[in-house]
Amino acid sequence: MRKINYKKGKKVQPTLLEYTGVHKFTLTEIQLFVYDTNDLAEFHEIEVSQMNKHLDFSKSNWLNVHGLNEIDAIKQIGDCLSVDNFMLSDILNTTKRTKLEEYHDTLFFNIKSLLPEADSNNINVEQISFLLKSGILVSFQEKRSDFFTHIRERIRTHSGIVRDKKADYLLYLLLDAVMENFYITIESEEDRVEELINLSKTSTRPEILEQIEKHRDNYNFLKRSIIPLRDSLYSIKSIKYDNVFNAIEPNNYSFFERLHQKSLELLEQIEYDLTTLDSASNFYFSTQNHKMNEVIKTLTVVSVFFMPLTFIVGVYGMNFDNMPELHWQYGYFIIVGLMILLFLGMVYYFKKKKWY
Repeated sequence: MRKINYKKGKKVQPTLLEYTGVHKFTLTEIQLFVYDTNDLAEFHEIEVSQMNKHLDFSKSNWLNVHGLNEIDAIKQIGDCLSVDNFMLSDILNTTKRTKLEEYHDTLFFNIKSLLPEADSNNINVEQISFLLKSGILVSFQEKRSDFFTHIRERIRTHSGIVRDKKADYLLYLLLDAVMENFYITIESEEDRVEELINLSKTSTRPEILEQIEKHRDNYNFLKRSIIPLRDSLYSIKSIKYDNVFNAIEPNNYSFFERLHQKSLELLEQIEYDLTTLDSASNFYFSTQNHKMNEVIKTLTVVSVFFMPLTFIVGVYGMNFDNMPELHWQYGYFIIVGLMILLFLGMVYYFKKKKWY
């Protein structure tokens, strides 16, 4: 039985703030959107010390943080918004699984964003975390990316209802944008698996089986990433009846239920693709077995053709004096002709039986 080695998360004390990701040299940048139906203010590369004077809790605030390597800046953001250290620790510890936590007036949500790596069978992983409080949503990204570009444009151009809604609706949009990356990744995997299946029909190289197993690992990794997301989205339903937490408006819970349905669709698609991979593995082994059977069949036919000829040669190769045929004038030609006729007869018989 094959043993699966799971990546162990780095053990970090809950109160210790330490970034465990790979983007060690990405500087922290802060972007802020303050908006309502009528007004929009946008601030770029603001200092944490100046953040308070830009926030307006009578409107919706979206604070987007790129880069988690500057621990002091993350700590100052937490202090400014009264966020507990254990939440900040989970934001910085990128080995944590997807989860949802509600603590006092803060909703914490972290999610893994997965995208296929160009010209490779690997998957890029980035952790994105969200803090939702009344009137403000804070998103933390490990590096600058374009996951939310279209949402920024919707806010700037007042497209849709995002400017008419509160920060909870913005959280829904951001989660939906991240989940779109799962669809992109699955689609990329399906394209590569289809190419692999077509290749397996014409080749039995061992590298094909290695690639099949690699894609199987990718699908299992996707599955392990989506299952806790599905559970977290389902848990949001319980907050609906929580009288303490009111950062999500009652009429906006239906949007998160849509995300929960999307997670179920993703898991169903992954199960289907894993079944397809099983079929590809079976087809690969069937092709190999068929090729081996053809080789064995050919060798068997050749050996059967030569068995009676070898017997005749062996009989007349014995060194006995009393073998009258050895003294016939045309004995050699008779035996050779007999061998040829026997060979041709076996060829005709095998053809008639369709044994080759």
